[in-house]
Amino acid sequence: MTVQLPIGERPELLRMSRVGKTFGGGVVALKDMDLKVGQGDFISLLGPSGCGKSTALRLISGLMTATAGAVRWKGDHDTGDLGVVFQEPTLMPWATVAQNVWLPMRLRGQAFASVADDITRTLGLVGLDGFADAYPRELSGGMKMRVSIARALVTKPRLILMDEPFAALDEITRFKLNNDLLAMKAQIGCTVIFVTHSVFESVFLSDRIVVMAARPGRVIRELQVDQPYPRDEAFRTSAEYAAYCRETSDALHVAMGEAA
Repeated sequence: MTVQLPIGERPELLRMSRVGKTFGGGVVALKDMDLKVGQGDFISLLGPSGCGKSTALRLISGLMTATAGAVRWKGDHDTGDLGVVFQEPTLMPWATVAQNVWLPMRLRGQAFASVADDITRTLGLVGLDGFADAYPRELSGGMKMRVSIARALVTKPRLILMDEPFAALDEITRFKLNNDLLAMKAQIGCTVIFVTHSVFESVFLSDRIVVMAARPGRVIRELQVDQPYPRDEAFRTSAEYAAYCRETSDALHVAMGEAA
């Protein structure tokens, strides 16, 4: 279990400085976005559709380049520092669970036999012991998402980007994966940037919530959830949780008003 420093004492991992992204036709997805990410942060990007949350993730991941400003990592950085989980599991249907998790290592030229122990360990971390030889068609939606998370974790990245990974799941499965995600983060000590439309999910998971408004996409408020980890059902039903949800919901309504 990794010891978590207070937010203000965490070393900087990366920074977005006055980042802008304009698409063809003059559509401004982001303008002057500033975001400092500390090592060990759990940051949720929350805002209305079209506010640039997913665009921000793509800029951080390097899948897209900014038209203004810069995204800078602190110190050395390579592709192994980053794991990405999309809204859809995007698994290869012809490959087993283990082979799907192996993919990022395979792309780096690592033979399956040389990383088999890492794959087994990671599947255990996401609760998929005994499913290494299963195929995606044999899995539930929640299990497929666990495979996708395992694939992002297997390289031991410093930062994991998650783009609404639980949006298509039923509420019970979503709550379970929220709990498990926090347990996994505590165990491996990574940093997470998580895109969501859910106020309730953002408050339960995050220590920082970045509220964004659209047209153009930008940060209008940041809230800290000063509640200790691990978090459980007692936190979900607490007065503190309800108060944070009200504050976050109010900030989101302001963002939606500014986007109109």
